[in-house]
Amino acid sequence: MNIFAVIYRYLHIKELQSKGVSIDEIKEKYYISKASIFGGKAAPGYYMAKTIIHLINKVGEVVNNDTSIDNLLKVVFIPDYNVSKAEIICPGSDLSNHISTAGTEASGTSNMKFALNGGLIIGTVDGANVEITREIGEDNIFLFGNLAESVEDIRHKHFVEGVHIPRTLQRVFDAIQLGQFGNPDEFKTLIESIRDHGDHYLVSDDFDLFLDAHKKLEKVFGHHGGDADDKDHLKRWVRKSVWSTANMGFFSSDRCIDEYAEDIWNVEPSNI
Repeated sequence: MNIFAVIYRYLHIKELQSKGVSIDEIKEKYYISKASIFGGKAAPGYYMAKTIIHLINKVGEVVNNDTSIDNLLKVVFIPDYNVSKAEIICPGSDLSNHISTAGTEASGTSNMKFALNGGLIIGTVDGANVEITREIGEDNIFLFGNLAESVEDIRHKHFVEGVHIPRTLQRVFDAIQLGQFGNPDEFKTLIESIRDHGDHYLVSDDFDLFLDAHKKLEKVFGHHGGDADDKDHLKRWVRKSVWSTANMGFFSSDRCIDEYAEDIWNVEPSNI
C-alpha cells in the first residue's frame, strides 16, 4: 500500500504539471518534498515480497530520474534491512509508516524505535500502534484504516460481492499495467491478488484512508490545504515530535523485563 501511495503521489504531480501548474506552485499548495525510504528483505520462496521489492525499485528508477519534478519526490530501497541500518535510519526520519492490516500486528517494535528518536507515526489501529497511542495521545500519531474487529467481515464481503477498487487505486493499477514502471507482466500477480483474489490485506479498503491520513499530516508539517499565512506549522510538528518521544518511557526495557519477571518468569531481582 505504501508504494502504491507513492505512485499515486507521483501520478498526481505529473497530472498537475500537465495542467500547467508550476513545480513551485505544487510545492506551495499541494505537496511537501518527500523521500520515501523502504527497507526489507524477502525469504527465497516469498514470491509476492520479491515482486513488491521489484516494484519499489522500478518506481524509484522512474521517479528519481524525473528531473521535471525537482526533487519533490524520491524513492529509496535499502536492501538487507537490519538493526545496524536502523540505527542510522530511525534518528534521521521525520515519519515512519506502520501500516499492517489491523489484527496482523506486523509492526513489532520498530515503530517504538522511530518514536523514541522523534519520528511521528502514520499507522493502522494495530498492535504496538495502539499501545503507543495510549501513551503519547491521539494528537501525536496519525491513525487510519479499518479496525481489527471489522477485518473478517470485510474479507467475507470481498468473497461474496467481489473487491471494489477505488478510483485512486485503479489509477495506480492502470499506470503499472501500461508499463510506466517496467514490464507490466512482472506485477500482474500483485495486482490480481488485490483485484481478483479477495484482497486479503484490505489494500482496496484502506487505500483512500491512507491517502487522507497523509493529507492530514502534511497540513501539520506544512500549510498545504490550510492557511497559506500560517508560519507555525513546523513548530506544531516539532511539538508533536518532542511530546511523542517524551512519553515513550513506558516502553523501556527495564519496565518490560520487570513485568516479564513478575508475570511470566515468576522470579525476583537479586542483589549481586
